[in-house]
Amino acid sequence: MTAPNTESAAVRPARRGQAPVVVAVSLGGGTGAAARYAASLWWPTQTGGFPWTTFWVNVAGCALIGVLMVVVTEVRDAHRLVRPFLGTGVLGGFTTFSTYAVDLRQLFAADQVRTGLLYLAATPLAALAAVWLATWATRRASPPGRGGDTDAKGEGSS
Repeated sequence: MTAPNTESAAVRPARRGQAPVVVAVSLGGGTGAAARYAASLWWPTQTGGFPWTTFWVNVAGCALIGVLMVVVTEVRDAHRLVRPFLGTGVLGGFTTFSTYAVDLRQLFAADQVRTGLLYLAATPLAALAAVWLATWATRRASPPGRGGDTDAKGEGSS
C-alpha cells in the first residue's frame, strides 16, 4: 500500500515551471566549470606556490557577475533564463569556493603558512573589490535604462 498523494494540483505546475530554470543553471554550471578546469590546465599552479589560476578565476568571475547584474537588472530587460544561466550557472560554475578551500588546505599541509594566509585574505578581498569596481564601472558606462535616472519620457535627468 502506498501513501496517498498529498501534493496539491497547484504545486505540480509550479515545479514544471521551474524545469527550464533548472536546465539553464545545469547547462551554465557545466559550461562554467569546464572553463575553470580549462584554465587550471592552461595555467597550472606549482606545488606550494600561490594558486594564481584559482585566484584570477575567482576575481574575473566576480567582476563578470558585477557587470551581468547591472546589465540585467538596471540597463536592459533580459529573458528570464539569462540570469540563472549566466549568473548562477556559468559564473557560479566558473568561480569556485571549493577549489579555493582545497588550495588553502594544500598550502597549509605543505607548511606554506604565509602563502596560505595571504591567499586566504587576498581572494575574498580581491573578489569583493572586483565585483564592486565592475558594478561601478558598468553603471558609469551604461546609458540610463530601466533602473537609471530617467524622467517620464525616458530621458536622463540633469
